[in-house]
This record gives sequence, structure tokens and C-alpha cells, in this order.
Amino acid sequence: MTLVHVLEGLRCSVCHALNALRLDPARALVECRECGQSALILTDSDEGRSA
Repeated sequence: MTLVHVLEGLRCSVCHALNALRLDPARALVECRECGQSALILTDSDEGRSA
């Protein structure tokens, strides 16, 4: 079982449903519960580090 977080206050860019997005950090995926659209999350390992 994975821990899923609901992304409150955000709209799906496809169906425009409010509060329908959920984040699954274990699969690195954001998914809409209304239309099923999904997006992969890419992280930057150097984020926050100065050069």
C-alpha cells in the first residue's frame, strides 16, 4: 500500500476538476481521480544547492 496525498486547491489541466489530483510519491506520479490523466514527477537532485 502506498501513501497518497490529495493536492488541495489545484485543478486538473485536462478536465479542470478542482481537488481531484492526488500525489503518489512512491510511484512519482500525480493522477486525476476524475479523468484519469497522469503525470510523472521529475526531481532535481541539485535543487537548493549553490554552485
